[in-house]
Amino acid sequence: MLAVIGIGPGNIEYMTAEAKDAIEKSDLIVGYGKYIELVRPNFPQKNFFETGMMKERERCIYALEKAKTMNVALISSGDSCVYGMASLAIELAKDFPSVEIKIIAGVTAALSGGAILGSPLTADFAVISLSDHLMPKEKIIRRLKASSLGDFCVVLYNPRSELRPNALREACETLLEDRPKDTVCGYVRNIGRNDSEYKFCTLEELKDAELDMFCSAFIGNSSTVITEHGGRKYMVTPRGYEAREN
Repeated sequence: MLAVIGIGPGNIEYMTAEAKDAIEKSDLIVGYGKYIELVRPNFPQKNFFETGMMKERERCIYALEKAKTMNVALISSGDSCVYGMASLAIELAKDFPSVEIKIIAGVTAALSGGAILGSPLTADFAVISLSDHLMPKEKIIRRLKASSLGDFCVVLYNPRSELRPNALREACETLLEDRPKDTVCGYVRNIGRNDSEYKFCTLEELKDAELDMFCSAFIGNSSTVITEHGGRKYMVTPRGYEAREN
């Protein structure tokens, strides 16, 4: 059997009980090297197979081949259905009719990062990756524009890389065409890991933030505010519930 598993953003406490159980029952764990590094310390007795970036197809085929005779865990960070391996594994499974596939949900960065910032995604929201490796840049820009027209809160994945040094700035400039400069924003680096950090800012300030592939950026909608409780600030998008009794 092949279990396609979302391991969450980092430390094992962010992993669901179902994901832990499936990994514990597996004979082999297959994944991108960085994600293998996250799970190896908690499952040192397991066998591992890892590949680098751009080797997703190779990874899936290896996992499916091995799953003919053993229990295999194919892991993705966050949730395997959100920019993860689930869709590719299902597409390739047509050549492996005897392999049973189970998709196991994980905690994607939009949710775990949102919890760190407060409650930025209480209303409708969009998750948009700025990576143009698999998606044309023009389509990314159209989706950013559409998010503003719909007044969606937005989470940006893959905000910048060495090959895309201006991706975040260009995305913010697109959003600033329709959103105020003081739109409430925030970002989280290394979600769920020991060196995690976060910061609140405006959309104008986010444009120049030094983010990388280990960061997720959150852009509020027209109702999003920064509030404070117990000496700590929170990014909050009201749902519309009445906060006080009449």
